[in-house]
Amino acid sequence: MSKPFIGITTGGRSEGYIQSRHYDEFFSVPTPYVDAVRRAGGIPLLLPPGEDAWEQLLPALDGVIITGGTDIDPAEYGGDRWNPHLLPVDGERDLSELTMARRLLDEGEKPLLCICRGLQVLNVAAGGTLHEHIPDIQDEDIHRNEAGLWAMQEVHVNADSLIAEVMGLTRLRTSSGHHQAVKDVAAGLQVAASAADGIIEALELPSHPWLIAVQWHPEVTAADDPSQQALFDALVAKARAGKRDPVVG
Repeated sequence: MSKPFIGITTGGRSEGYIQSRHYDEFFSVPTPYVDAVRRAGGIPLLLPPGEDAWEQLLPALDGVIITGGTDIDPAEYGGDRWNPHLLPVDGERDLSELTMARRLLDEGEKPLLCICRGLQVLNVAAGGTLHEHIPDIQDEDIHRNEAGLWAMQEVHVNADSLIAEVMGLTRLRTSSGHHQAVKDVAAGLQVAASAADGIIEALELPSHPWLIAVQWHPEVTAADDPSQQALFDALVAKARAGKRDPVVG
């Protein structure tokens, strides 16, 4: 059987992953996402924001990863657009990913892995809300280091969750870098993991054949941590199982 195609959403054109003297805007994605999909045996295909022909694109994909990135515009969930800690929003990316997430939820077939912003996209697309800035609701921010970058934090996973089944663990050390979090969980979604401060760290959709959303960044440590790579392995395995190769002759 041929390898499955895994769509990976990219950052918005102005999210600043790349610096160049020649161009001001880019559609790009950190390489660990691509590496993790390749290790799992999938073929990564990058999905830049701005696409609206989902009815043509999605059938070509066997699985999808919605990646991390900048904040979602609070207008999308009735939040505080004037919070001073918001990162610059990207309306093109919001529209693109929210539309795609809703189509994937309606379709209810394609395996979907949502990471950090991706978890938030999933929750908002399904009708949930977000906390604009964790330090507004917590005395201590354990989800980023003092420079606002990666922090290793412990996450407790529900024993009866798909994540526990896939990763083989209920206690995880995760690479975290988010300043926002789920507030109201959308109807149908189920909390699958939490941090020590009660912040939601993973969501699942029990009615879906394979959907996992995590607030941490498994791609960062997947090369050295088999439990984190297992998320990508399981996504690709599910995509491969659902893939129908063309009949010859």
